[in-house]
Amino acid sequence: MNQKMSMTAYCGLYCAECITYLATQKDDDQEREKVAQQWSKEFNVPLKASDINCDDCKTKNGRLFGFCQMCEVRACANEKKVETCAHCDDFECHKIQGIFKLVPYARDALEKVKATL
Repeated sequence: MNQKMSMTAYCGLYCAECITYLATQKDDDQEREKVAQQWSKEFNVPLKASDINCDDCKTKNGRLFGFCQMCEVRACANEKKVETCAHCDDFECHKIQGIFKLVPYARDALEKVKATL
């Protein structure tokens, strides 16, 4: 598996470009604060710098951002033991549709993965 594929979230987002992931990997508290402020405004959810920690959504023992801990797509993919939703027989199920509406490029990423299977 190549690096890009290993960093592709189950839903098609690319964890290595996620600002929460990047701030965590740099262990940069100022960056965490910026992300917390940005996402608090963007998603209308109060976040603190201490909320901004994630080692990627496929981590088994690492830190995981709060939303990712509750993500039904992540839970489903873990249960089905698939690399991404593109690997699932139920690809484009109702669970992932909300993500596709918010982040259309996630669908494009998964369709590219699906084409290689």
